[in-house]
Amino acid sequence: MFRKLHDPGAQGVTITIDGEAVAAEAGESLAAVMLRQGATWTRTTPVSGSPRAPYCLMGVCFECLAEVDGVASVQTCLTPVKAGMRIVRQQGRRVLSA
Repeated sequence: MFRKLHDPGAQGVTITIDGEAVAAEAGESLAAVMLRQGATWTRTTPVSGSPRAPYCLMGVCFECLAEVDGVASVQTCLTPVKAGMRIVRQQGRRVLSA
């Protein structure tokens, strides 16, 4: 459904989403990269476990939360891509460590 309109060229970087290498462009939003993947969801709900995907893409709705470089509940729509990022789709509620 979503695709990149141009080749990122020299600004192309590699990140991992759920352990799979993904090509991206440095500086684009992480949510945009995740929407281009086969599975467009970024998290599941704590109650029903239903998948949720980026919605507003401006930081208001919190539907785009994912774990980024070991930090849970990161808003992917506000997070610019950097080389080597590790993203994991967030399952259910965030677990807080003491």
